[in-house]
Amino acid sequence: MAPDTPPERPPGRPRVGYLGPEGTFSEEALLASALADAVEPVPLASIHETVEAVRDGQLEWGIVPIENSLDGSVTVTLDLLAEEAPQVLIVGEAQLRVRHSLIAVAEVALGDIETVLTHPQVPGQCLRFLRGELRGARILPAASTAQAVRTVVEEARPEQAALGTVLAAEIYGGTVIREGVEDREDNETRFVWIAARAQAQEPPPLLAQDDGRWKTSIVFWGRGAESPGWLVRCLGEFADRNINLTKIESRPRREQLGSYMFFADLVGRAGEEPVAEAIAGMAGCCQEVRVLGSYRVASVRAASAEPIERCET
Repeated sequence: MAPDTPPERPPGRPRVGYLGPEGTFSEEALLASALADAVEPVPLASIHETVEAVRDGQLEWGIVPIENSLDGSVTVTLDLLAEEAPQVLIVGEAQLRVRHSLIAVAEVALGDIETVLTHPQVPGQCLRFLRGELRGARILPAASTAQAVRTVVEEARPEQAALGTVLAAEIYGGTVIREGVEDREDNETRFVWIAARAQAQEPPPLLAQDDGRWKTSIVFWGRGAESPGWLVRCLGEFADRNINLTKIESRPRREQLGSYMFFADLVGRAGEEPVAEAIAGMAGCCQEVRVLGSYRVASVRAASAEPIERCET
């Protein structure tokens, strides 16, 4: 079997991996963006495992968080797509309005809470609440918000609480102490649907978007990066063709201090002539320019309350 040929899968609904267990924001994003009953959700232990399962052909698609409006990019996702899993492409996106809730095993006064468990990305979205009403509590990391809720319920320690979803509280039997503890009501997280390159031509079964806009994500680094004006020359390829960049940021390449890669999102499809020309133009001054995916722009959706059959791994 060729290395890029996915293994044969049993018949049935296509499987989509997400950061589990049940009740995470990743699951809510999946439910809110996919056609009803079109896929079989598969909870996995980490974002890394989700990307690996897609890369290795164990799943048709995955959905992973990539950016939050309050706390910025999910760096593990960026690093995986750029360096560890170049065989994986972004094939869709979902934007979820995110509400965090404080959850305990039973009713408890805020002053009695000593420890709060949650995913490391969450505290930065709830700083006012944590610094104001839970100033004395320790914040400890969990693999996901749902895992935090499950741990709090299973350990049944009255001084322990979690930041997670109302859905997770319902699933694991937790008590919601306070809803909506995020700093802003318009808190949103962007998720991306991913597929192996061999499967990327088949679009995921997403709900229709509001318009026909497309977005392309790229990563680049390279020769001349230490020269004055190098980044301006790279980005000038898009400005010269009137292509709008909607996001740009840098990440360490984990080689040596001062070695960076740059991520950019731009309006348009990679196959369109102006975009293709701009990317080709960048190749002259970059060591690497890679398209991470072209996909339809998503509209913001609220979490889905519809139940769906899940598959345990």
